[in-house]
Amino acid sequence: MSAADARRLLPSVDAVLQVAGPATAAARRRLTNMVREVLAEARTSGGSRGGELSAATVARLAGERLAERDRPTLRRVINATGVVLHTNLGRAPLSAAALAAVMDAAGAVSVEYDLAAGRRGERHGHAAQLLADLAGAEDAIVVNNNAAAVLLTLAAVAARREVVVARGELVEIGGGFRIPDVLSRSGARLVEVGTTNRTYARDYEAAIGTKTAALLRVHTSNFRITGFVARPEDGELAALARARGVVFIHDLGSGTFLDTARHGLGREQRVPEAIAAGADLVTFSGDKLLGGPQAGLVVGRAALIARLRAHPLMRALRPDKLTLAALVATLVTYREGRADQELPIWRMIGARPAALARRGAALVGRLAEAGIASRVVVTASTVGGGSLPDETQPSRAVALDVASVQVATAALRAANPPVIARVVDGSLALDLRSVLPEDDALLAAAVAHALVGLAVPAPRRKGSATTVRISRQGVSDPVVGLPPRAAPRRSKKEK
Repeated sequence: MSAADARRLLPSVDAVLQVAGPATAAARRRLTNMVREVLAEARTSGGSRGGELSAATVARLAGERLAERDRPTLRRVINATGVVLHTNLGRAPLSAAALAAVMDAAGAVSVEYDLAAGRRGERHGHAAQLLADLAGAEDAIVVNNNAAAVLLTLAAVAARREVVVARGELVEIGGGFRIPDVLSRSGARLVEVGTTNRTYARDYEAAIGTKTAALLRVHTSNFRITGFVARPEDGELAALARARGVVFIHDLGSGTFLDTARHGLGREQRVPEAIAAGADLVTFSGDKLLGGPQAGLVVGRAALIARLRAHPLMRALRPDKLTLAALVATLVTYREGRADQELPIWRMIGARPAALARRGAALVGRLAEAGIASRVVVTASTVGGGSLPDETQPSRAVALDVASVQVATAALRAANPPVIARVVDGSLALDLRSVLPEDDALLAAAVAHALVGLAVPAPRRKGSATTVRISRQGVSDPVVGLPPRAAPRRSKKEK
């Protein structure tokens, strides 16, 4: 049969629609467009399949394409990468209290209504006092992310004037956004001082002139300069700013109210410490180490915060009611001293390797019941999200015995919910530091369903490499499946 003859055998659009029979006019329009797309492809491909493409077949193909197109792209996933604050996966998971607050705020809510006075109220007051109290500052304001916080701060304080920044702090953050670009968009003019690795207070002092509005200190976020380096202390810059009548702005980047060093990590400067050191304004994120929703937070002197609040950009950068609800609930958790126990980010950071190993052993058992061989392995996890660069924590992961890492990875991404794993020494692994314990059963079910037919069957005999030995103290070997002599020793700190 010639291509022209085959094309003549293709069903008409009307014939396909009669078979499919969509119920509504809107559904009929969408299906019509997709049917035309399927038929057009059949014609341009030479029409060799014309006789095979019945009206029912075209209707099925069009329906499948519509279903694929309609599949939500913003979906809940299980983060098994070991990166606790994974920018591509939404950074900090919200606490139960924050989620409940979002539900309460989903309907009508007093976002800009003063219930006591019975008239229009102030959106910015809901979180301001909480933030100020936690930071030890006079006042605070909330915008939609930290880049916006820096932009608004510079626009309100230094538009058409100069801002002095150390060359080593002219960073690029995620998505290609650069501090010099943000500064330029604010209307301020950048004045660079020092060198990449060494900058002194005298460099800042020499750069201050009649047009200088502020000194800006920027957290280097996702990199660290070590070795032959020098930078002035916050107190030196604060004293210099006061003496010369300019504003000292400190962009902390992630920002934390808790001490990261307690968990074996490097010590991040806390927000109250930046305020105590003399910063006039401190900016930081809400969805990183704070553990709340995406937001940009500014704390500092009341007179300066008032300028930010009154700036025209504030209208464009203000947070919505759901962000405010989740943020307030998160801040209350800090005020009541429950952040370590209730905020997912700090529960993940605070998880002990021994506890992760026990969870890994349980997951190995669940997967074995589904016929999937796996083993617990030692890994090193990171905080991520531009927080604590180069810092790692000892972690535990479940390595999956699969024939093809690439195929299995794709299968896990297609699971329900999707599972985002990592590769450790060539093996596909589920790092449990970034998975909350209450999601372990869901993780096991998703992996078992996704890897049916793809994973190496779990051995049934006792004493095999995937047999997990549990003692009263937990998993007897830190690396399940390796001979005892090959298992790395655990330090007292890891225990």
